Amino acid sequence: MDDLSNINALIRRVNDGEPGARDALFATAYGELRKLARSRLRDGGRNTVLDTTALVHESYLRFLKVGQLRSEDRCAFFAYASRVMRSVIVDAVRERQAARRGGDLQRLTLNTQVSDNLGAGEDEVLKVHEALAVLAQAEPRLAAVVEMRYFGGYTEAEIGEALQLTERTVRRDWDKARLLLAALLKG
Repeated sequence: MDDLSNINALIRRVNDGEPGARDALFATAYGELRKLARSRLRDGGRNTVLDTTALVHESYLRFLKVGQLRSEDRCAFFAYASRVMRSVIVDAVRERQAARRGGDLQRLTLNTQVSDNLGAGEDEVLKVHEALAVLAQAEPRLAAVVEMRYFGGYTEAEIGEALQLTERTVRRDWDKARLLLAALLKG
């Protein structure tokens, strides 16, 4: 049985509540999930808090909290994994920024050059996340394309397959979403 059929079968077994199926699914999908996480964390520019393994494992823990999967097939599963990874990255960035601000500690400035060493990518992740939430209210399909492309690292063909769209439609949606997000990020 090839990986695609195996993952689809494992998803059905997880949804049927079969004991051990969830662990088998993640063991089978682990390599693909690592590739997905690596694409999210490429060059360290988007997040300096997590590494690939930490992102995959933290995402797995969130999957465990959910209970039953709502995915029917491999494409839907990896689209869902992309959203979970997005939430893990955003939460890690927020947590780090809150810690950087000191939480409830008394503020003391020692050096004004400290901000030069802070990751610029973290602010970008939060801004894109917030703009994406606004976009999702107006254009849910565009938001799904952005989420899968920006946070999931999917190609246009993979997005088209997951959302049952043509590559050309995905490309148009991506172009439109980028323009809308650029306007939202400036405003």
